[in-house]
Amino acid sequence: MRVLTGLQPSGKLHIGNYFGSIKQMVEAQTKEESFLFIANYHALTTTKGETLRANSLEAAAAFLSLGIDPQKCTFWLQSDVKEVLELYWILSAWTPMGLVERAHAYKDKVAKGFEAHHALFSYPVLMAADILLYQTQVVPVGKDQIQHVEIARDIALKFNNAFGEVLTLPEARVEQSVAVVPGIDGAKMSKSYNNAIDIFCEGKTLKKRCNAVVSDSTPLELPKEWRGCNVYALCKLFLDEAGEAELQARYEKGGEGHGHFKAYLYELINDYFAPARSKFEYFKTHESEVLDVLASGAKKARSVASETMEKVRSVCGILR
Repeated sequence: MRVLTGLQPSGKLHIGNYFGSIKQMVEAQTKEESFLFIANYHALTTTKGETLRANSLEAAAAFLSLGIDPQKCTFWLQSDVKEVLELYWILSAWTPMGLVERAHAYKDKVAKGFEAHHALFSYPVLMAADILLYQTQVVPVGKDQIQHVEIARDIALKFNNAFGEVLTLPEARVEQSVAVVPGIDGAKMSKSYNNAIDIFCEGKTLKKRCNAVVSDSTPLELPKEWRGCNVYALCKLFLDEAGEAELQARYEKGGEGHGHFKAYLYELINDYFAPARSKFEYFKTHESEVLDVLASGAKKARSVASETMEKVRSVCGILR
């Protein structure tokens, strides 16, 4: 089963990114044929210039540090496989205007103040090219991205109806078990809400973010309610069943305040990501190694992309 995921280099990764998707990607590497790319063309809708370059390299370093293994996973930078832009343009000729006009992501972003331009509007067609170029069978997505996979499928159906079974029809996979990680304010963790805890922050910065997690004011000596507690919900991400039971007992016993549990959260985060943090610092200072990994991954991705494009060009009548 070929599974493809693309992630934008839109800034620092937080623990919501890790438990919401990255952890599942790392685990899937040994079970499925995994394709993972850094979507830097997509990121042009919000980020440009040196910031985009720096973010792309940082994202690559982060994924490698967190367990993405280029020996087990095809891992590349979107812009290193130019065929995606060719397919994007060709697919545009089989994309009805009404299909992209119904895309909710464009409307949502414009409503939030994003500049309305063609790249943002045609984003679903480029995403369709990302998916169809590699003959992807499964695309793991959140509920807000299901429509984009459906658009890719609709475009592929229209293309195949014209030329035969050229493109694989993808399926969206919504991971029901994926954790919804609360931010420090209790809402879903997001860079956009400024409520995130970055994976690679440490020391005073990490401690400050943990201390900022919203909690109630139950007196120290009284039992605390762990159900619905933001601090507990974050701690739980790092604990096994026995660890959860032990923390619940501490809450119910009383004698500890939320400050104690926030200090425990700090220890959990700090210890869990310590190995990755060390690797991340290494990759950040060895840019050439990161670029070599991406180049090697692009070579593997391009071999698949080239086969697809030979078929597509042939049926479309493009000479070469």
